[in-house]
Amino acid sequence: MIDDLLRFNSKDATHRIVLLHGWGADVDDLISLGEILVEGQSVLIEGIALRAPEVVPGGLGRQWYSLFPPDWDTVPAAVSALRRRLIDLQSEKIPLEKTILLGFSQGGAMALASGCNLPLAGLIGCSAYQHPDWQFNLDRPPVLLTHGVSDEVVPFVASENLLLSLRDSCPTFADLIHFEGGHSIHQELIPRIRVAISDWLDDKL
Repeated sequence: MIDDLLRFNSKDATHRIVLLHGWGADVDDLISLGEILVEGQSVLIEGIALRAPEVVPGGLGRQWYSLFPPDWDTVPAAVSALRRRLIDLQSEKIPLEKTILLGFSQGGAMALASGCNLPLAGLIGCSAYQHPDWQFNLDRPPVLLTHGVSDEVVPFVASENLLLSLRDSCPTFADLIHFEGGHSIHQELIPRIRVAISDWLDDKL
C-alpha cells in the first residue's frame, strides 16, 4: 500500500501513539490532534497515523471495512490485518508495551477490536462502537472512551454498552468521558486524554 502511514515527532522517541481515522477520512485526519496529545509529555512520543486499506465507494476517503451497509463478515479479516500492522510497527526500542492506540468512530471500533488482544500501554476509543460477537482477552490494556451525548452518527449508547462490556468482564481500568456535542473529538477532551496518555506511558519507562 502506498503512503499507508504518516509519522511525526519520531526523533529520539521512546514511546508511541498510533492513530486510526474514521470512515470516509484519510491518514492525515488525526495528525493535528496527535501532535497536541504528544507535545510536552514527560516522555518522547512518536506519532504514527495509519491509513485504512479500502477506498470508500465513490472514491472519497478510506474505510477499514464496508460500513454503509455494514459488511460484518469482513470484520474479522480486517481486524487481523490491523493487528499484524500494529505488531510489525514495534521495535526493540518501542515495543507494543510502550504504545497507545487511539481511534475515532470506525477507527475506534477497530482500535478496540484489535488492541484489546495486544499488550498495549492503553487504548482510546472516541465515538466508538462494538463489533458484533466482539471478544477480548481478560488481561486487556486500560481503556478510555469518549463520546458526545448528541452524536447522531454513532449514538452515545454505543459507548455506554462498550463500557459495560469492558467493566463486566475485566477489572482493568475502563472509563467513559461524555461531553455535550456530536460526532467529534471535542477540544474539552484533550486535557483528559493527555492525562491518560501520561499516566499509562509513565508506567512504561
